[in-house]
Amino acid sequence: MNEQNDNTPPVSGSPGRLTLMGRLRAYFFAGILFTAPISITIYIAWLFIDFVDRQVTPLLPATLNPKLWGIPGVGLLLVVVALTLVGALTAGFLGRVWLRLTEAIMQRTPVLRGLYSAIKQIFETVLAQKSQAFREVALIEYPRRGIWTVAFITGQTTNVISGSVGVDLVNVFVPTTPNPTSGFLLFLPRTDVHLLDMSVEDGLKLVISGGIVTPRDLQPELDFDKIPLA
Repeated sequence: MNEQNDNTPPVSGSPGRLTLMGRLRAYFFAGILFTAPISITIYIAWLFIDFVDRQVTPLLPATLNPKLWGIPGVGLLLVVVALTLVGALTAGFLGRVWLRLTEAIMQRTPVLRGLYSAIKQIFETVLAQKSQAFREVALIEYPRRGIWTVAFITGQTTNVISGSVGVDLVNVFVPTTPNPTSGFLLFLPRTDVHLLDMSVEDGLKLVISGGIVTPRDLQPELDFDKIPLA
């Protein structure tokens, strides 16, 4: 029996090997996976910078207009500096007096009172981190038994609600996909909430992507040679 020469070229279409066109298509898709996230991120950042510049530059004198300098992002830089200065002034005595005065006016305005209180509470929760909201990711059975969904624990249910049913409840927020700013507030028994070993950032990525982006510890390594070809 003749031994097969090791230098014999593989038969086209043999399993485990890609043809030239298949490999080129695999490289093409790999290029998309590499460049698309970077390009989209830069594009969104540029849109935001351009939007801020267009809102700020009309308020500046002609001699200070960033458009005359041809430097993008100056408007955004001015906004950051202005907000920093406002925060520094607010920390002082006059700033605290002004803050109390404006809050008193807002609290006495019928329509703006509820809106101001809600917005202030949200910003204090997210920026100042005065509570444990959105600090844990969990799995719950929703909208019925046997169907699981990702949720975020926002706090302990008050005695007014938990006391009326006689059960230890927790506040759970179920976000919608792909917009996690909207969703449903549920009050669930603590035993029905299963905590996940996952950061809030990874949980939000999972929700926004519709399950495409998984936590890194669960995400398999990408093998460009195994990218499915059309």
